[in-house]
Amino acid sequence: MADVIASKAPPEGIAARLAAVQRRVAEAAARAGRDAAAVALLAVSKRHPADAVRAAYAAGQRTFGENYVQELALKAEALRELPGIRWHLIGHLQRNKAKQVVPWVTRVSSVDSPRVAEALSAPAERLGRHVEVLVEVNLAAEASKAGCAPSELGALLAHIEALPGLKLMGLMAIPPAGQAAELTRGHFEALAALQREHGGAARLPELSMGMSDDLELAIEAGSTEVRVGTAIFGARGS
Repeated sequence: MADVIASKAPPEGIAARLAAVQRRVAEAAARAGRDAAAVALLAVSKRHPADAVRAAYAAGQRTFGENYVQELALKAEALRELPGIRWHLIGHLQRNKAKQVVPWVTRVSSVDSPRVAEALSAPAERLGRHVEVLVEVNLAAEASKAGCAPSELGALLAHIEALPGLKLMGLMAIPPAGQAAELTRGHFEALAALQREHGGAARLPELSMGMSDDLELAIEAGSTEVRVGTAIFGARGS
């Protein structure tokens, strides 16, 4: 993990690539008849050095996503002097690591069980905090992915709402990789349908879906947050 903290030259062109992604978001929102301000951009900085995050921050980006608890904590500590920086954990969270991530995160976007929710709520309550959470839904029942089944969603949402250290914000899903655009669109529309089924935007205001290759489809389907890594930072390790 030292390589993601050690000072090194960040990948070149981060500011330009960030601006290009912002244009894509704005153009996709306009085509869908939506306000671009209603679609947040989460810069996924996993496996990129802290100086790459600094470069994106200098270009105006404030919210960053990490997959691994240790990497997030190390970067958050290294960059804690940057005012207004926000961290989201977007990868699978093991219950025994929940207390390590709570001091640093604004949001955990991958809650998929009551036990994970409870493991987050307890340390958040001790710190007098409310951690925002998204529920990850495994729409395609992929064995390789985390996420609750759509049939389990209602009970999990109610459980989260009863926990004092958490603030339920919405849903997250990642469609199967490498499929045709229409199939991807169908997965995004399925998550939007689950939002409507379980209380709509009044209860679940956030729909986190869409990445570098499919953010336009996600925005058309109602995404309120796109998670973009490669299109901003380049290939991991570069």
